[in-house]
Amino acid sequence: MSVKFYRPEHQVPLEMHKVRIVQKLFLPTVEERVEKINEAGNNTFLLQNKDVFLDMLTDSGVNAMSDLQQASMLQADDAYAGSETCNRLKKALHEVFGTEYFLPAHQGRACENILAEAYVKPGMIVPMNFHFTTAKAHITRVGGEVIELVSESGLEPQNDNPFKGNFDLDRLRELIDTRRKDIAFVRIETGTNLIGGQPISMANMKAVCKMCREAGIRTVIDASLMQDNLYFVKVREPEYKDVSLKDIMHEIADMCDIIYFSSRKLGFSRGGAIITKHEPTYRELMEFVPLYEGFLTYGGMEVRSMEAMAQGLYETLDMEVISQGPIFIEYLVKELDDYGVPMIKPAGGLGAHINASAFLEGMPHNEYPAGALAAALYIAGGIRGMERGSISEQREPDGTERYAELELLRLACPRRVFTLSQIKYCADRVKWLYDNRDLIGGLEWVEEPSVLRFFFGRLKPKGDWQQRLAKKFREDFGDSL
Repeated sequence: MSVKFYRPEHQVPLEMHKVRIVQKLFLPTVEERVEKINEAGNNTFLLQNKDVFLDMLTDSGVNAMSDLQQASMLQADDAYAGSETCNRLKKALHEVFGTEYFLPAHQGRACENILAEAYVKPGMIVPMNFHFTTAKAHITRVGGEVIELVSESGLEPQNDNPFKGNFDLDRLRELIDTRRKDIAFVRIETGTNLIGGQPISMANMKAVCKMCREAGIRTVIDASLMQDNLYFVKVREPEYKDVSLKDIMHEIADMCDIIYFSSRKLGFSRGGAIITKHEPTYRELMEFVPLYEGFLTYGGMEVRSMEAMAQGLYETLDMEVISQGPIFIEYLVKELDDYGVPMIKPAGGLGAHINASAFLEGMPHNEYPAGALAAALYIAGGIRGMERGSISEQREPDGTERYAELELLRLACPRRVFTLSQIKYCADRVKWLYDNRDLIGGLEWVEEPSVLRFFFGRLKPKGDWQQRLAKKFREDFGDSL
């Protein structure tokens, strides 16, 4: 339940926690920021954290742990086999999801590797509401093809549909009717990362799973952003308003064949997991864990992280815990939208998403608007966001560029990390940048890896726009950082 302020004009998000451990931050000067972003090849992934003031790159592995999570890590049992830590994690997964079988992995993309190795053969297809970078990379690596079936509203930045991550059910039915034998599995992403963290409704998930079950096709849910999706189901889907989060989780596990997730997102820890209710599925996938990850009791995870994951999963069932991220994101989106900054609406999970194509109207795709805006925001405020546009795509097999449907700059809001004043600082610097957007120019490749290039590719600015942007900052802010 949200807390209302007596004076409506004073209504702001209220943190339902207190800060007991702090980490000092450093804000370089604007001149230093120009230097640092170019040393990083204009790729925010390559910035050093010591040079970042607000790290809004991701919510993966950077969420604040609770006191109970930190305490749980002291009881870790690092036995190679028969570990009590593994048993406690199995118990947590059973209680939270209702599943019987668990396979550990060192993180979410390791789960994606196992699923691709087990089920995807050359020429097969994997329909999904929208792709995620590493999921797509693993599927295409083994010769498969991703087919995106997100609803039309999912690609419309200002559409008010509360569940823009829904499948287009008609297109899914048509694909099943025409290519059923080619489908390795259908992947459902709860909280579609690359289109603004937009949720999928329970009604849509049910319809997808029912359609697949009748056709004999396995369904796989990526639950990495499940906590945000749970929140949106509770507040946007009326029939679930009074249903407990635990019952919603169990209902999801009942309808699908496999669930996997990264605990760097779900559970505020490290590691990953594949869970299922079906023993044959468990045995199909089991042999891949010792081959790629580690023994079945840890799967490449450090045992203290497993203890923290178990406690973090229990906390996922606490509405006051899972609401903090979406509420802060909604506040930031409204603040920027009210100013006129083109935002993805409605506010989703994971972070606030700026529509870079509209922000930098007229900039061609081949100058990478989202990447340019990410570099510009670092110069403007020492804020590290993440490009979620064409740089995050990969080239077609013939070498031609595949331009993203949406050019987004993601401003992730790690859970229980930022204060409201820091969120307001971010909004202030984005507003200044928007007023000076005509100064922002494009980027071009210097070093372009062939796979997952957004992680470690390097680019350079076209012209001297970054120096001109820094000069304008000095004119407007004087000696201020």
